Amino acid sequence: MRRKAFTVERNRAAEKIDVPFLLIAIVLCGLGLTTLYSGSIGYAERIFGDPLHFVKRQCVNLAVGVVACAFLSMINLEKVRVALPKIVIATLVLMVLPFFPGIGITLNGASRWIHLGFTTFQPSELVKGVIVIFLANLFAKKHDRLDEPNVSVYPAAFMSALFVAIVYLQNDFSTSIFILAVVLVMFFFAGVGVSWFVRLFLVMLPLVAIMVLSKAYRVERVLSFLHPESDPLGAGYQVNAALQALSEGGFWGRGLGNGIRKISSIPEVQSDFIFAVWGEEMGFLGVLAYFALIVSFSLRGFWLSLRAPDRFRCLLGLGCTFVILFQSLLNCGVVIRLFPATGIALPFFSSGGSSLLITLSLCGLIINVSRRAAPQEGDIQNV
Repeated sequence: MRRKAFTVERNRAAEKIDVPFLLIAIVLCGLGLTTLYSGSIGYAERIFGDPLHFVKRQCVNLAVGVVACAFLSMINLEKVRVALPKIVIATLVLMVLPFFPGIGITLNGASRWIHLGFTTFQPSELVKGVIVIFLANLFAKKHDRLDEPNVSVYPAAFMSALFVAIVYLQNDFSTSIFILAVVLVMFFFAGVGVSWFVRLFLVMLPLVAIMVLSKAYRVERVLSFLHPESDPLGAGYQVNAALQALSEGGFWGRGLGNGIRKISSIPEVQSDFIFAVWGEEMGFLGVLAYFALIVSFSLRGFWLSLRAPDRFRCLLGLGCTFVILFQSLLNCGVVIRLFPATGIALPFFSSGGSSLLITLSLCGLIINVSRRAAPQEGDIQNV
């Protein structure tokens, strides 16, 4: 009787949500919504006549994202694995819908969105999560056959290449490269041999070069990144304005709501360059605080994943955490001109329903992993 009671108590403890991870995610959501409010009110007033236009939309997006997060934190992951073929097929169908007139929305030459009547959705954001689940499942089942490429590496590479190709055909070069980087990291987490990375690099290098050179605006972005002074009022304007905002924030910042550059200097500041608003208003200390939060979030996510009772949950948690970390660092790197402009949103902060929904969905999957982080009786520790 005492042994049975101990087992039940242990199982209940293992099912608990990791509170530190959840609290960090809540803080990031709160800071993101506050920064969006501060950064978008001027632009929203001028364009829509409503200073709260973007904030209202983001609150709706946040509510939907929280529901998705809660659902995915409680769902049986084994059922997800069983339904994975259907999930992959549904995602592929959604990925091709933007190419159909009347359903897809083309903006600035890119066909990335589908019209849902009351809102729009960007299917390429969904791929960031689906590809992680797919690779985690495949490598978990084939972990002892990684030396048989026909069984493990080739199927993973084929499906990944298919997703990347469709995203690229939507004229979304940045997201296609982002997904490719996520795939490579998942290969690394799974323990694929180094020789495969060398082969992939040799294949990818010329392909990426061709992809960049195939569009004039991509070449302009690279040139403005290498020589920002060559076109300060054109391709380099947005990044230069963001850097100016960060420098004027100084050590302490202008104070929340007191930023100046957001009013007219930084185009579309509410989306890809929202970090410039945070830096100007919160200063160097605020920038440090943000990185402390995102690093704490990531370390907690990685730690929970490595304590998972099976390989699938471990790879799933690692992949989801990496997606959010990598996207955060990439966006900040663009703002401070470490990377060329990409169009990648800042998780938790940037305006946009698709990005916030997928970010919170990934958080839900990490929380799901955390609920089983402590090995239970009968589990096989295989990580």
